Amino acid sequence: MLWTASQVLRKFSTSSQCYQNKLKLAIIGQSLFGQEVYSNLRKQGHKVVGVFTVPDKDGKADPLAVAAEKDGTPVFKFPRWRVKGKPIPEVVEAYKAVGAELNVMPFCSQFIPMNIIDQPKHGSIIYHPSILPLHRGASAINWTLIHGDKKAGFTVFWADDGLDTGPILLQRDCDVEPNDTVDTLYNRFLFPEGIKAMVESVQLIADGKAPKVPQTEEGASYEGIQKKSNAKVNLAQPAEAIHNWIRGHDKVPGAWTVIDGQPVTLYGSSMLARSVPAGQPLDIEGASQPGIVTKNGLVLYGTDGKALMVKNLQFEDGKMIPASKYFSSGESSSVELTDDEKKMAEEIRNIWKGILSNVPAVEDTTDFFKSGAASMDVVRLVEEVKQKCAGIQLQNEDVYMATTFQDFIQMFVRKLRGEDQEEELVVDYTKKEVNNMTVKMPHQCFINGKFEDAENGKTYNTINPTDGSVICKVSYASVGDVDRAVAAAKEAYDNGPWGKMNPRDRGSLLYKIADLMEEHQEELATIESIDSGAVYTLALKTHVGMSIQTFRYFAGWCDKIQGKTIPINQARPNRNLTFTKKEPLGVCAIVIPWNYPLMMLAWKSAACLAAGNTLVLKPAQVTPLTALKFAELSVKAGIPKGVINILPGSGGMVGQRLSDHPDIRKLGFTGSTPIGKQIMKSCALSNLKKVSLELGGKSPLIIFSDCDMDKAVRMGMSSVFFNKGENCIAAGRLFVEESIHDEFISRVVEEIKKMKIGDPLDRSTDHGPQNHRAHLDKLLEYCEVGVKEGATLVYGGNQVDRPGFFMEPTVFTDVEDHMFIAKEESFGPVMVVSKFKDGDVDGVLQRANDTEFGLASGVFTRDINKAMYVSERLEAGTVFVNTYNKTDVASPFGGFKQSGFGKDLGEDALMEYLKTKAVTVEY
Repeated sequence: MLWTASQVLRKFSTSSQCYQNKLKLAIIGQSLFGQEVYSNLRKQGHKVVGVFTVPDKDGKADPLAVAAEKDGTPVFKFPRWRVKGKPIPEVVEAYKAVGAELNVMPFCSQFIPMNIIDQPKHGSIIYHPSILPLHRGASAINWTLIHGDKKAGFTVFWADDGLDTGPILLQRDCDVEPNDTVDTLYNRFLFPEGIKAMVESVQLIADGKAPKVPQTEEGASYEGIQKKSNAKVNLAQPAEAIHNWIRGHDKVPGAWTVIDGQPVTLYGSSMLARSVPAGQPLDIEGASQPGIVTKNGLVLYGTDGKALMVKNLQFEDGKMIPASKYFSSGESSSVELTDDEKKMAEEIRNIWKGILSNVPAVEDTTDFFKSGAASMDVVRLVEEVKQKCAGIQLQNEDVYMATTFQDFIQMFVRKLRGEDQEEELVVDYTKKEVNNMTVKMPHQCFINGKFEDAENGKTYNTINPTDGSVICKVSYASVGDVDRAVAAAKEAYDNGPWGKMNPRDRGSLLYKIADLMEEHQEELATIESIDSGAVYTLALKTHVGMSIQTFRYFAGWCDKIQGKTIPINQARPNRNLTFTKKEPLGVCAIVIPWNYPLMMLAWKSAACLAAGNTLVLKPAQVTPLTALKFAELSVKAGIPKGVINILPGSGGMVGQRLSDHPDIRKLGFTGSTPIGKQIMKSCALSNLKKVSLELGGKSPLIIFSDCDMDKAVRMGMSSVFFNKGENCIAAGRLFVEESIHDEFISRVVEEIKKMKIGDPLDRSTDHGPQNHRAHLDKLLEYCEVGVKEGATLVYGGNQVDRPGFFMEPTVFTDVEDHMFIAKEESFGPVMVVSKFKDGDVDGVLQRANDTEFGLASGVFTRDINKAMYVSERLEAGTVFVNTYNKTDVASPFGGFKQSGFGKDLGEDALMEYLKTKAVTVEY
């Protein structure tokens, strides 16, 4: 076995690495982007013979230089390559000496002479952040946004003596979201995909497959470099043009206007799709009408009467404030410091001194930025202060809003005392009078402890399956919303109180969630009924009831997660102690289905939170409302901001970004097998994040002739029709022993006729509507296929003649093993029955296991020996004997084969959200 494995490995390695052509490269450029391109090219086996980058600034080397010097790669830091247009001879000679076959220029701000560009055998390739020939020039990303382009992208092209006019080697593009900025585009696409593209381009050249497509002049454009002096916004134009100008300059160089006679820079623009909130008017030079300072920011109007919202304002002295605080920015009174706070202030003063080394002394009036600090210094200041004072919630923007030392200390002390706590949760409810109560439903994204509209302002309708009516409009999260939610979860995990919390205290918060869910159980069950179609009594007992039990169960686990000590060989005379620790993974993503919206949330998130992780959860697009109500309750329970984030929207957009996101360490998914495979692939390609998958099923239920017939009929029906068949462990195929087959079918049909189909809020209803129209249509098609293949339709198979998405409970018999309905899951109220010969235990086992799924199974017999024999041989994660659908919060749940892997519930579920660290101490 070892020999075989090594042969396979060697075969794979040679085919993917050794047989590929490799080049000797010169990297000419700078920045973190250049560093990543350099590192990835080395990983691919190319030899970097020289790195040419910019000189150190204020004693700090460029990231590209840092990485190369660490690897021992020759590094050259030329301040310039030419003087008065002519190459510097010693610079040219130093370059030629490295013997590069290709110049790779990932981010190059210097002018490189053409004799350097053309020197290597393969010439030079350059990364450019636009879809050439559009937006040639250094400010290409800015102009992509300023012009309101629907597509952004980048080009890898062959360098020539023109200005970004060389032949194209490779291009990639992406959609531009309505509120994208340079930063969001760069972080989401231009940076990660650009690195991959540079590496791919080099390999194409090495393999002799790189194209050279001449640039057309059709559609070509060139705009100048954007500087602060020409970044003033023209307010006498439509709102969208104003918005595009502001976001196209965010964060550099910053679009500005004149307010009260002084330049003010505008940051964080978004189009305002809803009505303008109340506020105080503000005259702005050149505006078609006064702006309005509201609690959410500064509203600006375009000449078309439409509005946009600006989040932050920055003044000439560098101080930044929330736009909502414009009229109160100078009103805050100073706080008197205690002796302990004064000591801490002096420690922070020392941190300032360490950063502002060029300043003789840090006075109270010392301005951080006027003293020469840059953006990287902001990060250092924030991180050093957080390290000094664990638990302080400090953001980079806090520095921009308190630029002098005395203002910074005042802001710090207020945060330390809790005086700057977040405002009380604001929820824009949709309210409905239903089920003899008023239900209040949040409908926005929940990010970092707040409900807010999707970044792009998009919404969609969530539908009541009972009558097809619209319940409300729900925010349709964008990729940008995912990135913000993940950033919030990462900040909460890395620096918030959650990660530092005593496990028992964490358990107390989970108990509070369970208590609040119990307090609101009727409201939750009502929302679940109108949004998913679940019968209210079932929603109350199972959808909500088991969710409450799940949180209480895992709350009890928080302070019981333990490692162990391990005896290892001693290296005398030393002694060793080896022990293991169970640690949380970090930020986890959870993607849940629509059949049990709240319960699936609870099954995964309770274990995730108990283990100490933070999470970003995507509910099913068609059933988002109980997840958003849960978010509201989590705030009331005291869960810190950023720990829980809920993003309603598309699986293809939100789910895919969660799979791809490099800061997510675990993804838990319940859904279909094809989507599970795609998620697993994306998780592997992104950052090898941990995955658990609960996927499709075709669970067999074997009913022997020696069963308790009354119980077999009752539980057999439940195995199929429970939750109107929208049940992952539903018995997808019943095998009934020949001698009792006809009686069993007859009694099942008799019982089906007694079932009441109707409004799920009616307490006497047995069978509610299917979850959504597309699923109902799929079920009807499923039944048509069954009839065409020759199965006998004994009962049902049609849509119920009434408003809504109601399906008749359906029974098929004479189902042969080769038929579609024998192999594929219906996920609806369709009983698929096959006979097996009396006494043929091994034969029916073989048929039951002849499926790619392995989620659940069942057997009915009074013979305990037969029951144990069958249960041992059924290939499924759960086996029910003389019962069905009996799940419990303490019992692990999950499947085999293409039903996935990993467990929900029980102690096993905790292990899905923990990592094991081994520690060895010599003493």
